[in-house]
Amino acid sequence: MKEIYLDNNATTKVDEAVFEEMRPYFCELYGNPSSMHFFGGQVQGKVTEARKRVAELLGATPDEIIFTACGTESDNAAIRSALEVLPDRRHVITSRVEHPAVLTQCRNLRQKGYRVTEIGVDGVGRLDMDEYKRAIDDDTAIVSFMWANNETGVIFPVEEAAAIAKANGALFHTDAVQAVGKIPITMATSQIDMLSLSGHKLHAPKGIGALYLRRGTPFRPLLVGGHQEQSRRAGTENAAAIIALGKACQLAGQHMQAENTTVKVKRDRLQDALMAAIPNARINGDGAERLPNTTSIAFEFVEGEAILLLLSELGICASSGSACTSGSLEPSHVLRAMGVPFTCAHGSIRFSLSRYTTDAEVNAVIQEMPPIIARLRQMSPFGREHLGKR
Repeated sequence: MKEIYLDNNATTKVDEAVFEEMRPYFCELYGNPSSMHFFGGQVQGKVTEARKRVAELLGATPDEIIFTACGTESDNAAIRSALEVLPDRRHVITSRVEHPAVLTQCRNLRQKGYRVTEIGVDGVGRLDMDEYKRAIDDDTAIVSFMWANNETGVIFPVEEAAAIAKANGALFHTDAVQAVGKIPITMATSQIDMLSLSGHKLHAPKGIGALYLRRGTPFRPLLVGGHQEQSRRAGTENAAAIIALGKACQLAGQHMQAENTTVKVKRDRLQDALMAAIPNARINGDGAERLPNTTSIAFEFVEGEAILLLLSELGICASSGSACTSGSLEPSHVLRAMGVPFTCAHGSIRFSLSRYTTDAEVNAVIQEMPPIIARLRQMSPFGREHLGKR
């Protein structure tokens, strides 16, 4: 059974060109890039090239790029550093719909005595900027808002939010894990201080990420020890993965236009067809600016877990907007924050496409989804009861 993979916000396949770029640095050119001899030096040259490629995708300079192990490490490093360089400030601002890499960190800080404000969103997932403006004060050390939501694809006005933070003397960080490679980013003209990205979201391998640190921004490293990354992140460089990330960023820049045209057209065709064919459904985030590859659709009176299991039997890979697969009876925190009705939130499915998604794959999902939803609604007494009244 050939899989139809529409879960690219969870992870992406490694581009073959990316794999070929990194392959020699396992068994042939395996030197430590920090070594003084020529064998390590040639690896260091490729690491330097990778840093330039990442910087180019972000519209930044190479010295502003710190390689990390993942987006979570980058998020943690940014927030913890801000609290260390601004020790007299005890207030942190984030949003209610952040990835757990940020939200859990902030809630842990609350337990340690920090004041943490979680800004809400409206019914389509847009950040409440008025609430943010009221919350920020001269005690705020850092504001951390995601650039784009991993579940709904809704894009936040991070540039505006960063300017507000700077006006109040606070640092600004954005978790841009889902945004990098999908929408244009130019840090050279931005007031954003720190930005997190993760390689496995843009066709590089898992286990490599980066933290953009705007030149001149005070910083305290999360990991200390060696002098790597200009003493901003200790630990022997994961050279092969760094090189892979650089190549993936180069390719992402080349495919950016297709991401916002070809991929978006397929995404729109998928969601429009499903909405036309399946009654009692809604697009989570519809009406807000969203990533071109992402759609989250709520199907009323069915369970997301059941939908995913039936899709999986057909070789179709997607993800649920519900946390029921982890044993929780509660819908995702993102959908709860948006006020999505309980009967919809539990039946939310996220489809996230990539440049490898084909028209045939989209057609297959359009064909298979309506009978799956109809079958599950017939099996559910709750669904039969409510839909029978309409």
